[in-house]
Amino acid sequence: MNGGNQSVVSEFVLLGLCNSWNTQVLLFLIFLMLYTIIVSGNIVIMILIVADAHLHFPMYFFLANLSFVDMWLSSVTTPKMITDFLRENKTISFRGCMCQIFFAHFIAASEMVLLVVMAYDRYVAICKPLHYSTIMNWQRCTGLVLTSWNIGLMHALSHLVVIVKLPFCGPREIDSFFCDIPLVIKLVCMESYNLDILMNVDCGFVGVTCFVLLLISYTYILLTVCQSSKTSASKALSTCTAHIIVVVIFFVPCIFIYVCPLNITWVDKFLAVFYSVFTPLLNPAIYTLRNKEMKNAMKRLNIYTGFQGNT
Repeated sequence: MNGGNQSVVSEFVLLGLCNSWNTQVLLFLIFLMLYTIIVSGNIVIMILIVADAHLHFPMYFFLANLSFVDMWLSSVTTPKMITDFLRENKTISFRGCMCQIFFAHFIAASEMVLLVVMAYDRYVAICKPLHYSTIMNWQRCTGLVLTSWNIGLMHALSHLVVIVKLPFCGPREIDSFFCDIPLVIKLVCMESYNLDILMNVDCGFVGVTCFVLLLISYTYILLTVCQSSKTSASKALSTCTAHIIVVVIFFVPCIFIYVCPLNITWVDKFLAVFYSVFTPLLNPAIYTLRNKEMKNAMKRLNIYTGFQGNT
């Protein structure tokens, strides 16, 4: 990140979500509360899954990893956005901007692949229950999670290698609350049409491929569920519904930002806030409130901590 372009543009100016000071103070309080809930909620899920032996199964292992990813997905952009609400000059260094781009795409792509892994886990559990323990052994589960991280890393590096070498010579204003590839590309001192296409194809390859795989997985699952008994079908359908909700609220904003951009400023900002703040916020709620085992684990933890407090 020590390219010559830093001598021309050493920092970028973030225009943020709005200009009104009163609105920014209100947003500061709202997003500070939401970020606190995101971090604490996902940490609680990870602690529950690690501490409770009843949850030491592949599905919850993947859920713990999803909570970890969600926590960091929000942490890439939200703390900077929160502090900028109280600043008049919202600037970010060139290095900081490149770091945001790298980690945002690294974590987001990892989560996309992880959601596919979770769908595959449910497919095996529902469609091939007799072979589940053999197929989804701990070695394979660990390998699938590491694969999701490696794909995310390669995806982020492919963006960073291109972006960091571009000539930036002004203007340096980014009409958003964080550095994002479509917005940064608009600031380069050259024709950016081909770059836009390249980035859309790169993001589309990861995003659309994962989305199609998810649709195929859940189609097979739902077809199998329809042929099962009412009791098992109801339980499987409840689990799959939670997964599908997560997939929709995560993928739809990403597709409209990176694959099929609308190029409407306020819509882009809303979608960016949605997938970086509300998706990590909704995931813990969806997976815990709709999952009987997670609710039982929370009750057991309360009993345990209450017992510890009385001794």
